[in-house]
Amino acid sequence: MEPDHELSGATWTTDAPFRETETAIERARSEEILAVEMEAAALYTFAEVREVPVVCFAHVTNQMGQTEEDFEKGEADGSQDALELIDAAATAWRSFN
Repeated sequence: MEPDHELSGATWTTDAPFRETETAIERARSEEILAVEMEAAALYTFAEVREVPVVCFAHVTNQMGQTEEDFEKGEADGSQDALELIDAAATAWRSFN
């Protein structure tokens, strides 16, 4: 099932979205945050502790797994699109170094 449209915007990274306060959730809504994810928080913490650069690509695909279609990621589970994006970003990054 392909999405009818694509959205582009900010995400909120937090290590535990289920324990966030109503105030924090309301602030995210007021800032028009489109998604919440957990993986980047761990990666960025790792980067800070180890003092190394890290980049995170997030392919947002569902709404907390509430229906079967929420896990639809596109052709090949979105892996081809993700690899193309990572390749383009790596190529651009290398051109600056």
